[in-house]
Amino acid sequence: MVLVAVATSAILSQVLEQQLNDNVQSAARRSSIVLAQAGASGLTAEEILTQQPQPPGYFLAIQTLPHVPTAAVMTTQGVVELDADEIDKISESLNGQSDQLVVTVEDRGTYRVEPVRAGATYALVGLSRDDVAVTLTRMLITIGLLTAGGLLLLAVATAWTIRRGLAPLRAVADTAARVSTQRLDQGEVTIAERVPARQADPRTEVGRVGEALNTLLDHVDESLTARQRNEERMRAFVADASHELRTPLSSIRGYSELSLKALSRAPRLARGPEAATIETTEASLERIQAQSLRMTSLVEDLLLLARLDEGQELVYGTVDLTRLVIDAVGDARPTGPDHEWVLEVGDEPVLVAGDTGRLHQVAANLLANARTHTPAGTTVTVSVARDDGTAVLRVHDDGPGIDPSIRDELFERFSRADRSRARQTGGTGLGLSIARAIVDAHGGSIRVDSAPGDTTFEVRLPARPADPA
Repeated sequence: MVLVAVATSAILSQVLEQQLNDNVQSAARRSSIVLAQAGASGLTAEEILTQQPQPPGYFLAIQTLPHVPTAAVMTTQGVVELDADEIDKISESLNGQSDQLVVTVEDRGTYRVEPVRAGATYALVGLSRDDVAVTLTRMLITIGLLTAGGLLLLAVATAWTIRRGLAPLRAVADTAARVSTQRLDQGEVTIAERVPARQADPRTEVGRVGEALNTLLDHVDESLTARQRNEERMRAFVADASHELRTPLSSIRGYSELSLKALSRAPRLARGPEAATIETTEASLERIQAQSLRMTSLVEDLLLLARLDEGQELVYGTVDLTRLVIDAVGDARPTGPDHEWVLEVGDEPVLVAGDTGRLHQVAANLLANARTHTPAGTTVTVSVARDDGTAVLRVHDDGPGIDPSIRDELFERFSRADRSRARQTGGTGLGLSIARAIVDAHGGSIRVDSAPGDTTFEVRLPARPADPA
């Protein structure tokens, strides 16, 4: 549209200029006889235009030797004679021009002139170019407005067309954004979001994208449902297996204790194979009892995790977190006499709503973790405080810190800072995962910050209001 406007303006300008040239030449031919007679009479340009009026915009300059040149222009108010200075300027402006002579009269405009000679009379006859300039200006304004309006209309139509054409793609993006905000990593998950059917027309290219996304979401939804079923079956299996294993393990432990007591009461023979047999049997029974205790602890941990995953096992009440931590540190001191235990608690008790036994297990697991994975002489500091409506339990030690390679998976099940299988060092890898499961069940959070000489486990729990009513 812009190119058409420029081309139209250029062609129109040429047409108007050519028309003006033709009119000037025609006026020059008509005036040649009149100019010859006027020159012979010695008339000035003003006298000629006064005797033979012309339309406004007519220019006449005449010189009959040996008289001085005169010039005048025809305006809407009448004939205006030009002075000698203006005639000199017109003469100077003609120098260097060959074809289509143009002169400018100050305050009068620009004129297209044509030279005329009649005997001893020389003249310039011209017409004003103002009409051409006005016509071109109007035409350019009209074309500019039409072009701008056309471009605006085209822009609106193009924007509407593009938005309408890309509406299915926006629906795809909106659906994907809503799905991306859903939690898909745990629990029962159902993806109900789909691209609307009208935006998933397989007959269009953009619609095929929506249809493909719907197919993908259907597949993911089915996979998540299958995953949830498998998780539920696994939880049920772990819970059932743990429950069933408790009975035989209890029997093994009971019979081993009974046999050990019987052996301790039996008279010992100083020598002979019977004494060696009794010692071997006693050692075997002690080994059986130790392993049964370890298996019982593992089964109990697995059963607790399974029940916590199912939302069971918690009995809520008012818990004095300060008293609970004092008791936990008191229990940890005898098992870690080579560590230094420090308590930092306030005078006012910190109360939370929770399960006393399970929260005590959290504190005990964190203290056991600090004791097990730090060398002798390590200082373990336990603190309880209230922070903006939240109860905060911190366990800090100045030990060697946690290996960065396992920090991200520290709270995962069966994760070990010590890769050994020894109970005294590596453990089962369930202590911290149980602590996190219990804290999550209470609506809290647990995190760890660790650097060499500065490791802190922090537990945050919703604090009990000062006035429960």
